[in-house]
Amino acid sequence: QRQQMLNSSSITQFLLLAFADRRELQLLHFWLFLGIYLAALLGNGLIISTIAWDHHLHTPMYFFLLNLSLLDLGCISTTLPKSMANSLWDTRAISYSACAAQVFLLMSFIGAEWCLLTIICYDRYVAICSPLHYGTLLGSRACVHMAAAAWATGFLNALLLTASTFSLPLCPGNVLGQFFCEIPQILKLSCSHSYLREVGPLIFSCLLAFGCFVFMVISYVQIFRAVLRIPSQQGRYKAFSTCLPHLAVVSLLASTAMFAHLKPLSISSPSLDLVVAILYSVVPPAVNLLIY
Repeated sequence: QRQQMLNSSSITQFLLLAFADRRELQLLHFWLFLGIYLAALLGNGLIISTIAWDHHLHTPMYFFLLNLSLLDLGCISTTLPKSMANSLWDTRAISYSACAAQVFLLMSFIGAEWCLLTIICYDRYVAICSPLHYGTLLGSRACVHMAAAAWATGFLNALLLTASTFSLPLCPGNVLGQFFCEIPQILKLSCSHSYLREVGPLIFSCLLAFGCFVFMVISYVQIFRAVLRIPSQQGRYKAFSTCLPHLAVVSLLASTAMFAHLKPLSISSPSLDLVVAILYSVVPPAVNLLIY
């Protein structure tokens, strides 16, 4: 155990997944990720600036969308720039502290985003099922408190997960099979077979995510019931269309993030892990403008 701990403390850097060995393909990866990153910056920047400057959009739904865009910008800025820099400078290294920071920030943003998507679902539920109480239940102060709670929950969840992950003893190997620091990849390097330190925060994280998911499912059952009772077809379409973007993002994020972090090691493969990671960490921020 002591030797394991020494091995863990002696790791000063990790090696991230290299997309290619050939220089031309490395540069192609750099330009491809740069294009995606700039599209995400432009798209989310447009959403944020439009909502901030247009007083007609100072409503709860757009306030939450502004927060969602900020979280998405944080999420994609945590993973892509380092991967692009590595391809550009033909290196794979990331320092131990930078890896820990990457895990913490990514888990913060994704955790807060999941909580915020739950709040947006509540916003749609109140707007469609209890429109007369909308102004009372979703006043400006209540919206600020809910958004702050989402950010704080993401921060706390990430703090617990990062602390428990990086307190595990690591074996001498330092190669990660991912283009950014991801908890499942770091756990693969652990010498400890009793993940007891990881179990508590992981259970908290799973319960939080599952609780939000159940809330959204129940809310959408009520929303669909209310929408089907609307007499006009145009009214039904209008009510349902406000929920479609939210449903698309929730489905993508829930399926890919849960698969990445909860799938058994037996079905893990480098190409599958890579595709799933891109789907939950890169695609949602990049397509926000198209979706919303």
